Amino acid sequence: MNKSILLFALFMTPLCWGQSASRVITKQGQISFFSHTQVEDIEAVNNQVLSVADFSTAEVAVSMLMRAFVFKKALMQEHFNESYIESDIYPKSTFEGKILDFDPTLPESQTKLVKGQIQIHGVSKELEIKTKIENIQGSIILSGTFDLRVADYKIKIPPIVAGNISKTIEVSFRFEYQPYEN
Repeated sequence: MNKSILLFALFMTPLCWGQSASRVITKQGQISFFSHTQVEDIEAVNNQVLSVADFSTAEVAVSMLMRAFVFKKALMQEHFNESYIESDIYPKSTFEGKILDFDPTLPESQTKLVKGQIQIHGVSKELEIKTKIENIQGSIILSGTFDLRVADYKIKIPPIVAGNISKTIEVSFRFEYQPYEN
């Protein structure tokens, strides 16, 4: 009896992954960034990130409002939006990519590269991101960490505060998807 239940579960897991994962969405994905220097640590979190994925085609799209980043210090948030990222001129950032060599029939976690175009501060760059893909109780979760160079996105840092902001920013993300309904 227990063997038949176990066999049923093993055969149904890939089917469930494929069905629940064909088109998924999250409106509350999380992206955070961290800058470390000897002078100061700067971190911010955005919990209002929209992402849609279609696992039958392995495509992923992400969009976020830059003003939704929350900092520990209000002055940092003000400088980020007004002076550095210029949120009035460049209100959002996007990413469109494809998961390389993704196999939706595998029931276990997969670590894959996602290759695509990211746009920040009006600048588009190709990017490859190592991403963990998990199916946990019917929710598909994509997560990972990558680095971005501030200079690559034409973000100007005044010399007087250049020592406070790292030249490379660590970005982390976590998207917990639910089935997309038209």
